[in-house]
Amino acid sequence: MLSHAEEKTKSPSVKHADASSLEVRASGRLSNQLLRWAQSAVSADVLAPLGVGLLMLTLWEVGVRITETPPFLLPGPVLVFQTLIQDWAILWPSWLITLKIAMTALLAATVSGLFVAVLFAQSKWIERSFFPYAVLLQTTPVVAIAPLIIIWLKDNTFAALVVCAWIVAFFPIVSNTVLGLNSVNPSLVNLFKMNKATRWQTLLHLRLPSSLPYFLSGLRISGGLALIGAVVAEFVAGAGGTQAGLAYQILMAGYNLKIPRMFAALILITCSGVAIFTALTALSNYLLKDWHASAVKHEN
Repeated sequence: MLSHAEEKTKSPSVKHADASSLEVRASGRLSNQLLRWAQSAVSADVLAPLGVGLLMLTLWEVGVRITETPPFLLPGPVLVFQTLIQDWAILWPSWLITLKIAMTALLAATVSGLFVAVLFAQSKWIERSFFPYAVLLQTTPVVAIAPLIIIWLKDNTFAALVVCAWIVAFFPIVSNTVLGLNSVNPSLVNLFKMNKATRWQTLLHLRLPSSLPYFLSGLRISGGLALIGAVVAEFVAGAGGTQAGLAYQILMAGYNLKIPRMFAALILITCSGVAIFTALTALSNYLLKDWHASAVKHEN
């Protein structure tokens, strides 16, 4: 390594050459990253489901046209797409509200679930005492308790909807993270004890990193469940006005026999679920790509 004095004695041409070399290396890394993204975009994992989806949409449109099914029973995908564009001014604000509820619930479930899982891992007595209630919370149908939550939080409908979605998304994060925290290699735990590591040092440097794949798996599950919980809560609440989500638009479209709009709202919900799962999967692969077998790419 060059000393400070040697750095000062560098000529401007040498410094310029070093800067140019750094720029070339950075440009090369960017090009390689773009190339990997392009290759993943045209991979079989992307093209296969796209091909199946296009085939199904084609069969759907052809079937509707051949059977002359009326739009109020089953609209074709072309009509649904046209309705999505025409009613975008109505669906867009509702879509944002539903996404806001789902993302807030997912964030709350992530923070609270991780905290509870760490608490359970620190004491078996706490886990044995409270884990059955976490299971009870998961097995209780949100449709049954949503009206009560909405009544209790009648002055804040948004908070009531978030609580309903949080109940659905909470358990997968807790259960998966607890499993990961309890699945640490006993030899590594003994090694930490031999080096006189404290409980919190063992948690931060061993248990939490080892449980990361389990946590991310639960997070992917909870992402879709948070969206489902938000939609179910909106159905139960039936909230309209400026706080109307996509579920309310589906209800109103059904009442008014605007079935194409109903399908357009369903497509937005479905695309949201796919986008959430894809984003969380990409996050998982990014965090695990250098060390975990589930994300490391092997050459055949």
